[in-house]
Amino acid sequence: MQIAILLYDRFTTLDAVGPYELLGRLPGAETVFVAKEAGPVRGDQGSLALIADRTLAEVPTPDIVLIPGGPGSREAMRDEAILDWARTADATSTWTTSVCTGSLVLAGAGLLSGRRATSHWLALDELVPLGAEPTGERVVFDGKYVTAAGVSSGIDMALHLLGRIGGDEAAQTVQLLTEYDPQPPYDAGSPDKAPSKIVDYWRGQAERVTPSR
Repeated sequence: MQIAILLYDRFTTLDAVGPYELLGRLPGAETVFVAKEAGPVRGDQGSLALIADRTLAEVPTPDIVLIPGGPGSREAMRDEAILDWARTADATSTWTTSVCTGSLVLAGAGLLSGRRATSHWLALDELVPLGAEPTGERVVFDGKYVTAAGVSSGIDMALHLLGRIGGDEAAQTVQLLTEYDPQPPYDAGSPDKAPSKIVDYWRGQAERVTPSR
């Protein structure tokens, strides 16, 4: 089973690395980081890069497609080379997935038209003009399409997929061995739970930045 994780300039590293750590533990899995050009690709904080070992053209038919989100997703969703690869890979994939604003890339490729999908809570409305039906759920399955909400939810998505592919015991084993047992010091991980002044501030920031369509 080949798992292809897309890299592009200014992706969010946990969107890619979180699912990588879990899905890569499937027996027989081959995880490949791909990009338009092979070599290092910098994440959105600029201080960390992942290595794309293969170009998009070298990985045309992965079993699992995973597209991370990040500030660079707005450029990626308009990049015809990336969109063409997503469509090509999706034509034969078993699962086509995204984390955070990676769903905007899938939607930009026309793969989420009429489908339920999620994204980062600040980007949910951006799915509408791209033909998707946004939902605030943390992980959304619609056929073979699996979208996860913001950043950390990619780990939950990976566990869901592990259960679907390898069975509950396999997923539980990976959860145990990675000691994924979240106990955060704050209960502020969603706009429904975080202090309203913080939510309002970030909504205001998002409204000041109008993504180019």
